[in-house]
Amino acid sequence: MAARTRFAPSPTGDLHLGGAWTALASWVVARVTEGGRCALRIEDLDRPRVVPGAQARIEEDLLWLGLAWDEGPMLQSERGELYEASIARLAQQGLVYPCDCSRAEIARVASAPHAGEDVVYPGFCRDRDPARPMRRPPALRARLPDETVEYEDGAAGRVVQSLAREAGDFVLRRGDGVFAYQLAVVVDDVAQGITDVVRGADLLASTGRQMWLARALGAAPPRYTHVPLVVGPEGARLEKRMRGVSVRELREAGLSPARVVGALAHGLGLVQADRPLTATQVVRACAGRPFVWARSGWSVPREW
Repeated sequence: MAARTRFAPSPTGDLHLGGAWTALASWVVARVTEGGRCALRIEDLDRPRVVPGAQARIEEDLLWLGLAWDEGPMLQSERGELYEASIARLAQQGLVYPCDCSRAEIARVASAPHAGEDVVYPGFCRDRDPARPMRRPPALRARLPDETVEYEDGAAGRVVQSLAREAGDFVLRRGDGVFAYQLAVVVDDVAQGITDVVRGADLLASTGRQMWLARALGAAPPRYTHVPLVVGPEGARLEKRMRGVSVRELREAGLSPARVVGALAHGLGLVQADRPLTATQVVRACAGRPFVWARSGWSVPREW
């Protein structure tokens, strides 16, 4: 069966090595199957954070790496009607409610069971009196059942997640009208027929709620693979403001695309040796065998 994957960067700055890492992994998963396709999606819903020109630079860097896409780019900022219709469909099932809690109010009593993950909403507004006036423009939250989601992750293995304890009633649309990532990513994956989502391990904790949401919208969720993360030369979490970790900087420093792709492919566990390779050569090396992803993250070489 042909795989359909996607790479979905946010245009908030230049493409860094963590983005190139997941882009390569997603691209290879699509390309090793006959007729596989990879889509480019631009996650630009939060307009104040969008950096002018960033999308074009990201696209240039992807092409420089040899990671051409088959579909897109699709802009999430142009898909508001589809997101609104999805919320309406959930509301018809009684799965949406308004919430006027502030972040400070939630943070005082909520828990965050996973490092880096959003706090779990404690349900203050879940059963509120509809006659009580709102203190501020409300967000819209999904009403999750007390269920457990189990699935086999392509890299992490068997995963069991409790929706109530680990996800909570997450936001679908913020109080300022901006649609939430958790909603948009699921609606777009379903609409684009994505069969395989390949992304960083930092998003593993979001998967249970996204699988539930896909099913609530009447669709089968895709397969998931959460690869380990890229870290900076000193082992710190990779951030866009770090020097020497963007693809653009490496280009300007004179590194070849094959040097970058080969190193990323080796770090991911796709090839055995760290040597210059084109993206197409990586696909050929992976053809005909199951993926065995690296168990630990990859550190950006200090010499880069």
